[in-house]
Amino acid sequence: MLWTANRIIRKLSTSSNYYQNKLRLALIGQSLFGQEVYTNLRKQGHKVVGVFTVPDKDGKADPLAVVAEKDGTPVFKFPRWRVKGKPILEIVEAYKAVGAELNVMPFCSQFIPMNVIDHPAHGSIIYHPSILPLHRGASAINWTLIQGDKKAGFSIFWADDGLDTGPILLQRECPVEPNDTVDTLYNRFLFPEGIKAMVESVQLIADGKAPRIPQTEEGASYEGIQKKSNSKVNLAQPAEAIHNWIRGHDKVPGAWTVIDGQTVTLYGSSMLGESVPAGQPLELEGASQPGVVTKNGLVLYGSDSKALMVKNLQFEDGKMISAAKYFSSGDTASVELTDDEKKMAEEIRDIWKGILSNVAAIEETTDFFKSGAASMDVVRLVEEIKQKCAGLQLQNEDVYMATTFQDFIQMFVRRLRGEDQEEEMVIDYATKDVNNMTVKMPWQCFINGKFEDAENGKTADTINPADGSVICKVAYASVGDVDRAVAAAKEAFEVGPWGRMNPRDRGTLLYKLADLMEEHQEELATIESIDSGAVYTLALKTHVGMSIQTFRYFAGWCDKIQGKTIPINQARPNRNLTFTKKEPLGVCAIVIPWNYPLMMLAWKSAACLAAGNTLVLKPAQVTPLSALKFAELTVKAGIPKGVINIVPGSGGMVGQRMSDHPDIRKLGFTGSTPIGKQIMKSCALSNLKKVSLELGGKSPLIIFSDCDMDKAVRMGMSSVFFNKGENCIAAGRLFVEESIHDEYIRRVVEEIKKMKVGDPLDRSTDHGPQNHKAHMDKLVEYCEVGLKEGATLVYGGKQVDRPGFFMEPTLFTDVEDHMFIAKEESFGPIMVVSKFKDGDIDGVLNRANDTEFGLASGVFTRDINKAMYVSERLDAGTVFVNTYNKTDVASPFGGFKQSGFGKDLGEDALNEYLRTKAVTVEY
Repeated sequence: MLWTANRIIRKLSTSSNYYQNKLRLALIGQSLFGQEVYTNLRKQGHKVVGVFTVPDKDGKADPLAVVAEKDGTPVFKFPRWRVKGKPILEIVEAYKAVGAELNVMPFCSQFIPMNVIDHPAHGSIIYHPSILPLHRGASAINWTLIQGDKKAGFSIFWADDGLDTGPILLQRECPVEPNDTVDTLYNRFLFPEGIKAMVESVQLIADGKAPRIPQTEEGASYEGIQKKSNSKVNLAQPAEAIHNWIRGHDKVPGAWTVIDGQTVTLYGSSMLGESVPAGQPLELEGASQPGVVTKNGLVLYGSDSKALMVKNLQFEDGKMISAAKYFSSGDTASVELTDDEKKMAEEIRDIWKGILSNVAAIEETTDFFKSGAASMDVVRLVEEIKQKCAGLQLQNEDVYMATTFQDFIQMFVRRLRGEDQEEEMVIDYATKDVNNMTVKMPWQCFINGKFEDAENGKTADTINPADGSVICKVAYASVGDVDRAVAAAKEAFEVGPWGRMNPRDRGTLLYKLADLMEEHQEELATIESIDSGAVYTLALKTHVGMSIQTFRYFAGWCDKIQGKTIPINQARPNRNLTFTKKEPLGVCAIVIPWNYPLMMLAWKSAACLAAGNTLVLKPAQVTPLSALKFAELTVKAGIPKGVINIVPGSGGMVGQRMSDHPDIRKLGFTGSTPIGKQIMKSCALSNLKKVSLELGGKSPLIIFSDCDMDKAVRMGMSSVFFNKGENCIAAGRLFVEESIHDEYIRRVVEEIKKMKVGDPLDRSTDHGPQNHKAHMDKLVEYCEVGLKEGATLVYGGKQVDRPGFFMEPTLFTDVEDHMFIAKEESFGPIMVVSKFKDGDIDGVLNRANDTEFGLASGVFTRDINKAMYVSERLDAGTVFVNTYNKTDVASPFGGFKQSGFGKDLGEDALNEYLRTKAVTVEY
C-alpha cells in the first residue's frame, strides 16, 4: 500500500498541471491515508497550517502526526473536542488560531463540533468509503461486501450537522470482484484513488469550481458498526450470501460459527468453481450439509449446494490455524532450542517488547494481540525479524497463526531450520490417455509455488483443434490473481533466496530445469500437439527441443553477466574509479502467443530468469497447458516459490492488469501490432515499464532466377507452411523473378499435393489443424478477399471437410501490390506470390520494403554479391540468405518498424531484462 501511494505521489508531483490558487488547510484526522493526503496536498503547494490528530498510543504517534512533526507543521493531539456534548472552548480557540480556510478530513474517528466544521471560509470536506447515500456510517466498506454490492467507491462531501448527509463534491466507483475483501478493495482502489480525489477536491475548491450536489434520500441506508455478538454467520442460506458475510467481517469483528460446541471465527473466504477437492467431513451448526476439510481449506456449502472455501480458523483462545489443518492442529510437538536459537529468541523478545511497550514483561504466554497490537504492529514485527534474519520466509499471516510468544518462537525456529516447509506440492491433474501415454496436465493458476483455483472460481474450456473436443477446463484468472502473483514475485525478488543466490547456483537450477524438460519432452510435445495443433514431430524437435536448448543456453550466461570499468577525468588531487554494474529489473511480466506456446515461454523467461528477475507469465488463453506443465517442472527443479508465476486468462483482464500494475518493471510481449501498441501505451501511463515487443510481420522472400531451384522450392514451402503457417517470421509474400516464375509455381503445386493433412499425432502428417476456430474462419475470409480483389487462386483456399480446424495449404499468384493479401499478414498456410521483372533488383527491394512491418526477410541467389547487396537493403530484423526459418538460441531475434523492438535470444536478450548502474568512487 505504501509503495502504491509513493507512486501516486510521484505522479501528482510531476504533473504538468500547475495550479495557481492555493489554500490554507487544517487537516483533521489520522492514519496512513491521512498522512498521504497531507503529503500530496503540500506537494501541490497548499499550506497546511495545522494538523489535528489523535494522541499517541502506547508511546507511538499516529502516522499523520509523525510526518507533520518532521515537516515542522503545527500538530495538535486532542483526546476529545467536546465534553458532555459541548465543545471544549480552549481546544476550539486553539483550532481557530491557525487560520485555516478549509478543513480537510480524510479519515477522522473523533466527533468534531459544528463551530469547527463551519468556521473556515470554505467549510469542511470529508472522505467516506461508499457511494453515498448508500452505506452511511462507520463500516461502509464492510457493508458493501456484506450486502453483495456489485460496485464500491467513495464520496467526498461537504460536512453538515447530519451523519454523512452533506452535499456531494466528488464521487468515484469501481467494480467489486467476486473475492474482494475489505483489504483488497482498500488497497486497489479506495486508498490510492481516494488520495488523488482528496487532492483534486481541494483544488476544485481553490479554483471556485467545486460542486455541492444535495444527497437524495432515495436508496439511502445507514448501518452501524458490527459487533462480535451479532456477526454469527447464517449457514442456511446461499453460498454467495455466506461468502459475502464472511468477507465483509474479515478481519474485524470476524464472522463466526459453532464447530464441536465452540465458537470458531472464519477468515479468508472465496467462492469455489465446479471443482471441489476431496477431504474429511466436518459438522457445522446450522449448515444445510457438512463442510469438508480439504488440503486447501474448509469447504462450506450453501443452501443452494454451491461451495465456498475458508482458509483460516480462529478459536476462542485466540489461536489461529490453517483450516486445512483442523484435524491435525494439535499434532506438532515442541522443539528444543539450541543455545544460538535461545539467543535469537531473546532478540525477538526484545522486538516484541519494543512493539508492546505497554506490557511490563514479555512472558511465554504473552499474546501479541491481546496485549494491544494492531495490524501495523504485525507488519513491523515481521519486517524487523526479517531484517535480523536475512532470507527467512516470514509473512504477516504467520503472526496471526502463532499469537503467543512461545508459539511464535516455536514457529520461528521451525521456519529457521527448514522443518516448517510446505507440504509436497499437490496437483489436481486433468489426465488424458493419448499418444500411447497418460498425459497429466495441471489446470489451475500457479502462484507462489502452488497450483490453486482462480480467485473467482472461474474456468474456461481449452479445445483440441484436431477435432474440436474439450481437453479440460483451465482456471480463468482475475485481476486479484494477477495481484497475488505479482506480490509473490516481488517478495521472491526482494527477500527470497533467488535475489541473493550466487549467479552460478542460479544457472545450476536452470540447467536442472532444462534436464527435467528433456525427461518430459514426449509429454510436453503431446500436450503442445493436442492444445495448439502442432504436428507431434515438429513439437518434439522445435516447440520442445528449442525450448530445452534455450534454457541451457541462458543457464550458461548466469555467471557471465558483467559490467565494466570506465576511465574518467580525475577530481584532482583525488582519484576516481568508475564502474558499471548490470542489475536485474525486478518483477517482469511476460505475455506469450498461441503459435509456439512453450517455445515463446522459453525464449523470454529463460533470459529473464538468467538475469536474476522474477516473473508473472500469461499464456495465450487458447493454449495454456504446456505453460502450466512447465510450472510443475520448475518446482521439481528447485526454483524457489514466487520466482515463476503462471496466470492463464484473457488478455483484456490479465494482460491489461499486467500492463497497468505498478510493481511490474518490464513487460515482454509477442503478439499482434494493435495489441502491442495498447500494451506500450498502458505501460507508459502506469509506471513507464520497460517494454520489448515482437509483433506482426509480412516478411518478404525474394527468389532470383539464379537460385538453386530445388532448394528455393523446398525452403519457400517451409517459409510459408512451417507450423501450419502459424509462424511469426513466415514469408508473407514471395517475389519470384519473372523468367522462373511459372516453373517455380508448377514445382510448388507438385509439392503441396504431396503434403499430408491430418491428425497431428500421426508421425506421417505434414500439416495439422489451425490453432482455433476463430483463426480458421479468419483464414477462409482472407482467401475470399484475395479472390475478390483479383488474385489467382492456384490451390486450396478452403477449410478441409473433416472434424477440427484444418485449412488447405493455399497458393495465390498474380498478387498486385495494392491488394489486401499483399499487405496484411495471414498467419496461416497461404502462399502469396508476385512476379518481378528480370534483373530489377532495386525495384523488387522497394516493393519488399514497402510495408510497415520488418520482422524477417529472405533472398535466394547463387550470386554472393547480389545476396550481400540485397541483405544490406532489406529493412528487417532478420535476413535469411539461401535458407529460411533458421533461428538459433545464440542469435538475436526481433523486428524493425511496426514489427516491434527489443530482442529475444542471444546475448542481446539479456539486456532486455537488465539495467545498468554507474558507480563512481573517490579515493
